Amino acid sequence: MTKTITAGILSDTHLNRPSREYLDAVRQCFADCQVIIHAGDLTDISVLDIFSDKTVYAVHGNCCGKTSHTALPRERSFQLGNFTIGLLHGYTLGRYADTIESRIWDVFPDADCVIYGHTHDPVCKHVAGKLIINPGAFQVNSWYSSPCPYVTLEAGQELKGKIFEYRPSA
Repeated sequence: MTKTITAGILSDTHLNRPSREYLDAVRQCFADCQVIIHAGDLTDISVLDIFSDKTVYAVHGNCCGKTSHTALPRERSFQLGNFTIGLLHGYTLGRYADTIESRIWDVFPDADCVIYGHTHDPVCKHVAGKLIINPGAFQVNSWYSSPCPYVTLEAGQELKGKIFEYRPSA
Protein backbone atom coordinates (compact mmCIF):
# COMPACT_ATOMS: atom_id res chain seq x y z
CA MET A 1 0.00 0.00 0.00
CA THR A 2 1.34 3.42 -0.99
CA LYS A 3 1.53 6.02 1.75
CA THR A 4 -0.14 9.30 0.78
CA ILE A 5 1.99 12.43 1.00
CA THR A 6 0.18 15.76 1.33
CA ALA A 7 1.87 18.86 -0.09
CA GLY A 8 0.72 22.44 0.35
CA ILE A 9 1.36 24.66 -2.65
CA LEU A 10 1.55 28.44 -2.64
CA SER A 11 3.03 31.15 -4.83
CA ASP A 12 3.36 34.88 -5.32
CA THR A 13 3.37 35.81 -1.64
CA HIS A 14 5.32 39.00 -2.47
CA LEU A 15 6.52 39.60 1.10
CA ASN A 16 9.70 41.36 2.19
CA ARG A 17 9.26 39.65 5.55
CA PRO A 18 6.62 37.33 6.99
CA SER A 19 3.73 39.30 8.49
CA ARG A 20 1.66 38.13 11.45
CA GLU A 21 -1.27 37.60 9.09
CA TYR A 22 0.84 35.48 6.75
CA LEU A 23 2.16 33.35 9.62
CA ASP A 24 -1.37 32.79 10.94
CA ALA A 25 -2.64 31.87 7.48
CA VAL A 26 0.08 29.33 6.68
CA ARG A 27 -0.29 27.69 10.09
CA GLN A 28 -3.97 27.22 9.40
CA CYS A 29 -3.78 26.23 5.73
CA PHE A 30 -0.74 23.96 5.77
CA ALA A 31 -0.81 22.34 9.23
CA ASP A 32 -1.55 18.87 7.82
CA CYS A 33 1.03 19.05 5.02
CA GLN A 34 4.33 17.18 5.20
CA VAL A 35 5.70 19.04 2.17
CA ILE A 36 5.53 22.70 1.10
CA ILE A 37 5.98 23.81 -2.49
CA HIS A 38 6.45 27.53 -3.23
CA ALA A 39 6.26 28.45 -6.92
CA GLY A 40 8.21 31.69 -6.67
CA ASP A 41 7.84 35.40 -6.05
CA LEU A 42 8.18 34.86 -2.35
CA THR A 43 10.32 38.03 -2.57
CA ASP A 44 12.39 37.31 0.55
CA ILE A 45 13.62 33.84 1.52
CA SER A 46 12.51 34.40 5.15
CA VAL A 47 8.95 33.68 3.96
CA LEU A 48 9.95 29.99 4.04
CA ASP A 49 11.26 30.03 7.64
CA ILE A 50 7.89 29.05 9.12
CA PHE A 51 8.14 25.74 7.26
CA SER A 52 11.33 24.56 9.01
CA ASP A 53 9.56 21.39 10.22
CA LYS A 54 8.51 20.39 6.67
CA THR A 55 10.25 19.39 3.46
CA VAL A 56 10.31 22.51 1.28
CA TYR A 57 10.73 22.83 -2.48
CA ALA A 58 10.88 26.38 -3.81
CA VAL A 59 12.04 28.39 -6.79
CA HIS A 60 12.66 32.10 -7.26
CA GLY A 61 10.50 34.33 -9.41
CA ASN A 62 10.92 37.62 -11.20
CA CYS A 63 10.03 39.69 -8.10
CA CYS A 64 12.43 37.96 -5.72
CA GLY A 65 15.29 39.78 -4.08
CA LYS A 66 18.97 38.92 -4.49
CA THR A 67 19.02 36.56 -1.51
CA SER A 68 16.17 34.49 -2.94
CA HIS A 69 17.73 34.45 -6.42
CA THR A 70 20.98 33.22 -4.93
CA ALA A 71 19.43 30.60 -2.62
CA LEU A 72 16.77 29.19 -4.94
CA PRO A 73 16.89 27.82 -8.48
CA ARG A 74 14.76 29.17 -11.34
CA GLU A 75 13.35 25.69 -11.94
CA ARG A 76 13.66 22.25 -10.41
CA SER A 77 12.20 18.78 -10.45
CA PHE A 78 11.75 16.37 -7.55
CA GLN A 79 9.97 13.19 -6.55
CA LEU A 80 6.77 13.29 -4.52
CA GLY A 81 6.03 9.67 -3.74
CA ASN A 82 6.15 7.84 -7.08
CA PHE A 83 5.58 10.98 -9.14
CA THR A 84 7.95 13.44 -10.80
CA ILE A 85 7.05 17.06 -10.14
CA GLY A 86 8.37 20.00 -12.17
CA LEU A 87 8.44 23.39 -10.45
CA LEU A 88 9.08 26.84 -11.90
CA HIS A 89 7.67 30.32 -11.53
CA GLY A 90 6.99 30.63 -15.23
CA TYR A 91 8.05 34.21 -15.96
CA THR A 92 10.64 33.07 -18.50
CA LEU A 93 7.97 31.23 -20.51
CA GLY A 94 5.48 34.03 -20.97
CA ARG A 95 3.14 36.44 -19.30
CA TYR A 96 -0.16 34.55 -19.55
CA ALA A 97 -1.27 31.10 -18.42
CA ASP A 98 -1.96 29.71 -21.90
CA THR A 99 1.54 30.63 -23.11
CA ILE A 100 3.22 29.28 -19.98
CA GLU A 101 1.19 26.07 -20.03
CA SER A 102 1.98 25.44 -23.69
CA ARG A 103 5.72 25.61 -22.94
CA ILE A 104 6.11 23.89 -19.55
CA TRP A 105 6.40 20.43 -21.08
CA ASP A 106 9.47 21.63 -23.00
CA VAL A 107 11.13 22.25 -19.63
CA PHE A 108 9.78 19.12 -17.88
CA PRO A 109 8.91 16.57 -20.61
CA ASP A 110 8.84 13.60 -18.22
CA ALA A 111 7.00 15.21 -15.31
CA ASP A 112 3.71 13.82 -14.04
CA CYS A 113 2.79 17.27 -12.73
CA VAL A 114 4.09 20.78 -13.35
CA ILE A 115 3.55 23.58 -10.86
CA TYR A 116 3.97 27.22 -11.82
CA GLY A 117 3.03 30.67 -10.50
CA HIS A 118 3.39 34.17 -11.94
CA THR A 119 -0.15 34.73 -13.30
CA HIS A 120 -1.85 34.94 -9.85
CA ASP A 121 -4.72 32.84 -11.26
CA PRO A 122 -5.32 29.45 -9.63
CA VAL A 123 -5.37 26.41 -11.92
CA CYS A 124 -5.60 22.70 -11.16
CA LYS A 125 -6.36 20.57 -14.17
CA HIS A 126 -5.39 17.42 -16.04
CA VAL A 127 -4.13 17.80 -19.59
CA ALA A 128 -3.22 14.70 -21.59
CA GLY A 129 -3.04 12.64 -18.40
CA LYS A 130 -0.72 15.07 -16.61
CA LEU A 131 -1.51 17.56 -13.87
CA ILE A 132 -0.96 21.32 -14.21
CA ILE A 133 -1.14 23.45 -11.05
CA ASN A 134 -0.91 27.15 -10.36
CA PRO A 135 -1.85 27.90 -6.74
CA GLY A 136 -2.60 31.58 -7.44
CA ALA A 137 -1.33 34.47 -5.32
CA PHE A 138 -1.26 33.70 -1.59
CA GLN A 139 -1.34 37.33 -0.44
CA VAL A 140 -3.05 37.75 2.90
CA ASN A 141 -2.13 41.44 3.12
CA SER A 142 -3.21 42.50 -0.35
CA TRP A 143 -6.42 43.80 -1.87
CA TYR A 144 -5.34 42.10 -5.08
CA SER A 145 -5.82 38.55 -3.91
CA SER A 146 -8.52 38.26 -1.32
CA PRO A 147 -9.48 35.49 -0.84
CA CYS A 148 -6.05 33.86 -0.96
CA PRO A 149 -5.95 30.75 -3.14
CA TYR A 150 -3.68 27.78 -2.52
CA VAL A 151 -3.59 24.12 -3.51
CA THR A 152 -3.11 20.85 -1.70
CA LEU A 153 -1.63 17.96 -3.64
CA GLU A 154 -1.99 14.37 -2.49
CA ALA A 155 0.49 11.86 -3.88
CA GLY A 156 -0.65 8.31 -3.19
CA GLN A 157 -1.78 5.78 -5.77
CA GLU A 158 -2.51 8.81 -7.96
CA LEU A 159 -1.97 12.58 -7.87
CA LYS A 160 -4.94 14.61 -6.65
CA GLY A 161 -4.87 18.38 -6.45
CA LYS A 162 -7.52 20.71 -5.07
CA ILE A 163 -7.77 24.51 -4.96
CA PHE A 164 -8.76 26.12 -1.66
CA GLU A 165 -9.31 29.71 -0.58
CA TYR A 166 -8.10 31.19 2.67
CA ARG A 167 -10.31 34.06 3.75
CA PRO A 168 -8.67 36.26 6.35
CA SER A 169 -11.01 37.12 9.19
CA ALA A 170 -11.74 40.80 9.66
